[in-house]
Order: sequence, then C-alpha cells, then structure tokens
Amino acid sequence: MIKFEKFELDNGLKVIVHQDKTTPIVAVNIVYNVGARNEFPNKTGFAHLFEHLMFGGSINIPNYDAPLQIVGGENNAFTNNDITNYYLTLPKENIETGFWLESDRMLSLAFSEKSLEVQRSVVIEEFKQRYLNQPYGDVYLLLRPLAYKVHPYQWATIGKEISHIENATMQDVKDFFYSHYAPNNAVLSVVGNITAKEIKPLVEKYFGNIEQRKIAESNIPKEPKQTKPRTLTVKRDVPNDTIYKAYHMCNRLDKDYHASDLLSDVLSNGDSSRLTRKLIKEQKLFIELSAYIMGSRDEGLFIISGKPNDGVDIKDAEKAIEKEIKILFDKGIEEQELQKVKNKVEASLIFAQMNILNKAMNLGISEMLNDANDINTETDKYLKVKPDDVMRVAKEILNPNNCSTLYYLSEKK
Repeated sequence: MIKFEKFELDNGLKVIVHQDKTTPIVAVNIVYNVGARNEFPNKTGFAHLFEHLMFGGSINIPNYDAPLQIVGGENNAFTNNDITNYYLTLPKENIETGFWLESDRMLSLAFSEKSLEVQRSVVIEEFKQRYLNQPYGDVYLLLRPLAYKVHPYQWATIGKEISHIENATMQDVKDFFYSHYAPNNAVLSVVGNITAKEIKPLVEKYFGNIEQRKIAESNIPKEPKQTKPRTLTVKRDVPNDTIYKAYHMCNRLDKDYHASDLLSDVLSNGDSSRLTRKLIKEQKLFIELSAYIMGSRDEGLFIISGKPNDGVDIKDAEKAIEKEIKILFDKGIEEQELQKVKNKVEASLIFAQMNILNKAMNLGISEMLNDANDINTETDKYLKVKPDDVMRVAKEILNPNNCSTLYYLSEKK
C-alpha cells in the first residue's frame, strides 16, 4: 500500500505527495493531459515537438539543464498518444531548484525562433532516423492508420508526416502551448523523504501564481466497431518477413482491461507461454513471436507480431497463429496457467513500487487518467480475473473481423 496525500491549488494544479524515508533523493513528476490524441489531423507531432521545446528555455531560465546539473539532479521526459510526462530527481535539500525549473516552463516557454528551429531540426532528424531509415521503423506509421479510421490513434506520436513539423509556425506553437500546458491540465507528484506539510508551501510559492488557462476542447471521435478483416502488404529492405495482427480491445479503465492484459501474457509471456512453446520451441516456425497490448486511454490495440523462421511462408506462419487461437477457444485455459502469469504480474508491480521515480510517475499518471489510488488496487484487479473472464475477452478480441494485418515482407526474399 502506497500512502499519499493529495491537494489542489486554486489554479487547478493537482498535487500528490508520498513520503519514502529510505532515500535522500526526491522525484518530481509532472504529467500533462496532452498527447498525440489531442492533435489535429493536419497538424500532428506537436505533443512530441513540445517534449523537446520544453527543454529549450523558458521565460526566465534560458538553459533548463545547467541549474539542475549544478545541484546534482537528472531529468527526462516522454510523450505518447495520451500524455506528456516530465520528471526529475535531485537531492532533497535542492528540491526548490526542481520546483523553480518546472514552474517557470509551465508559466511560459521562451518562444524564440532559434529554439523552435533547433528543436524542429532535432525532431525531423529523429523522424528520419527512427521511423524512416531504421529497419521496421515505419511499422506503426502503417499499422495505426490500418486499424484506426477516425480516432487520432491513427497516427504515431512522432506524427503522420515530417511536413507537419516542417511547416509549424510560431503561432501554431504558442496556440498549442497555451491550450494544453497549464496548471489546470496537469498533475504534480512528489516522492521522497518529504511530507505534504513541507511540500504544500513550496508548491504554492512556485506554482500558485500561474493562472488557469482555457484548455482546448477534446472532441475525440470514437472509433467505429471493425466489422471485417483489413490487410496491408509492404516490401522493405529488412532481413526478415514480419507479421503484425492488430485487434481492437477495450480502454485502460474498462473492467475487461486486466483480463485482456493477462490474455496477452498467457499467449507469449515467458518460455512456457503458448505461442512461444508451440510455435518457436516445438514447431520452430518463428524466431520471434509476441502478444502485447498498447495500454491506451481510449479503446486500444491487442497485437500479435512475429518473424517467421527462414523458409516459412508468412501465410503459413499466420495460419499457425490462428490455429493456436482456435485451440485456446476450444480447450480454454486452466486456473494453474492463469495463476502463473498472475504471479509474474504481481511480482512486476511490487518491484515497480520500490523505485521512487516509478512511484512518482505511476501516482501522477493514475491521477491523470482516473485516481491516484488506482496504484493500490491494480494488483487486486489482476488477481481477481478468472479463466472464464480471459476466455470471454479472448473470443471478443481475437475475432478475424476485428483484425488488421500488416504483412511486412523482406525485399531480399
């Protein structure tokens, strides 16, 4: 059980404080309720661009990293389709430096043409290196729009295409910042050997005077139910053929989320999991094969992906996956098999709670999505899942009409 205190400033900033007496280090995490799902279809990649811009200098602090390094701190950030998360760790006695830095860039960025051009170039280069010039890099640039037709999950966090970032104007950047980066659109979580009584006056001092902003309305369209299979075949300069089968599943807060997650573990978590044991070890049809979920805030994807062994036709490999799914449907799942993957999940969740930065992130993100106390109920939700629950969601999710398949073929074969 992670005990925490929660309060909210007059400007809407939610604050969560958890005391951990085992460490002299404090973790400070700010999660903003903005991701790629909040972008316009003709202006994508902005949330990710801002992850970079937020380190390019704020209104009173030209260099974010230097003051933090002087006091022994470290920082980083990440963006996904649902949120943008900034985090830092530093010695407890220097915590005010962290608050000073984070509050100033929440107040306003410097918005200099130089910073925009520098970060624009960095993002464009990242797009090219990671998504266009790397083997299998464009998989999700292809798979997402195949699976999603109206929801903004149809584009990756990096954006639909480079031109959207190339053509971003300073006004576009300012509009995006002031529509999403605000105290009333954020959660601040602090973890370390501190108390809420210590933290509250500091939060008031550094964040209390930042005014609320009008947050852009989030009119996100619901993805219609997929009623027939979709396929796409591409050829690329890669060493191996690969198949990606993407099935629509429930959202992160749905009652069936945990059963869906456990289903993916039953299929591919560990050497004794079904797909690994049967199709890699016994039949030697694949060299890699995995099942995983995207864990999305809105209705997400359950993905089975694999690289067939040399000499195995990709359609034969696909039939082997479908055969294992049919065996699952016909024979069901035993309590012992389910308990084994539950044990792994429980151990993983407990281990994650030993790290102060993980706790700060998980508390903040849980509060942003629903309630910080979800961090304390997550394990029980997994443990309460029954074999019948897993079988029910399996039959709902692993339906051929619910599947978008990407055949990613090697030009060398």
